[in-house]
Amino acid sequence: MTEPAIRFLAITGMSGAGRRSVAHTLEDLGWYVADNLPPTMLPTFVDVAAAAGYDRVAVVLDVRTRIEFDDIPAAFEALQEKGILPQIIFVEASDAVIVRRQESVRRPHPLQGDGALLDGIRRERAMLATLRAAADIVIDTSDINVHQLSDRVAYAFSSSDDRAFKLTLMSFGFKNGIPIDADMVLDVRFLPNPHWVPELRPQTGLSHAVSSYVLGQDAAQAWLEGVGGVLDTVLPGYQREGKRVATVAIGCTGGKHRSTAMTEELARRLREEGLSVHVDHRDLGLE
Repeated sequence: MTEPAIRFLAITGMSGAGRRSVAHTLEDLGWYVADNLPPTMLPTFVDVAAAAGYDRVAVVLDVRTRIEFDDIPAAFEALQEKGILPQIIFVEASDAVIVRRQESVRRPHPLQGDGALLDGIRRERAMLATLRAAADIVIDTSDINVHQLSDRVAYAFSSSDDRAFKLTLMSFGFKNGIPIDADMVLDVRFLPNPHWVPELRPQTGLSHAVSSYVLGQDAAQAWLEGVGGVLDTVLPGYQREGKRVATVAIGCTGGKHRSTAMTEELARRLREEGLSVHVDHRDLGLE
C-alpha cells in the first residue's frame, strides 16, 4: 500500500494526563501541532498544512469542544477519503492522579460544572471511551514523569523512519497492577522465582547471574520460542491494519527478576530479526 503524502496524528486523552506534554514533544520532533481545533476543520487544516509543505501534522482533541466532539468520526472519515489514515495517541491516568494534578494547578475540570471534580473525570472517561478503544497507542502516565512520557513519544515518532513498526516490551510486576496501556499481557510466573535463591534475591534480571538462572530453565526457552512464533503472526497483522506502535507487557510477581530477564532476552531475539524494539522495565527499583 502506498503511504499517504502527509501523516496525521490525533492527540487525545484525559485532562491532566499529559496531552500538552505529548504535543510539545512532537513539536520538538518537527511535527506541526494545532491545539483544540474544532473537528470539522480537520480536513481543511490538513490541506493547508500539506500546501505549506508539512508532511507530519498533529492535533490535540479534547472535551473542551463539547458538542463538536461528536463530529470527530465524520472528520476522520473525511481524512480517509483523502487517503490519510488518522492515528490516535491516547494518554490517561488514574482518578487519584488526575485529582492531584488538577488540584495542584487549581483549575476546574472542563466537565465538572457545579459538581465534584470526580464527576467531571467520570463524564470525560465516558465521553472518550470510543476514542480510547480506537487508539493506536495508549500511555498511562500515572506512574511516569514528563521526561519518561517524552521518551515514549519520541521512540514512537522520532526516528528517521518513523513510519516503521515499533514495539515496546515492558516488564512489570503483577503485584503492582497490570499495565492498562499494553496491547498484549504475558505471564512468566510459571518459572522458578530467583527471589527464593538467597544469593540472587538482591540482584535483578539485568544481572548475568539472574539472567542465566532464568534462561537456563527449559520452560523459559520453550516460552521464548512459543511467544516468538505468536509475535511472528500478530505483529504483521498489526501492520496490515495500520497499527505502527504496540506494547507487549511481560509480568512476574514483582517485576524484578523473571520478567526483566525474559523481556531482555525476547528483545534481543526480535532485534536480531530486524525489528525496532524499545524495552521499558516499569517496576524495576520499586521493591
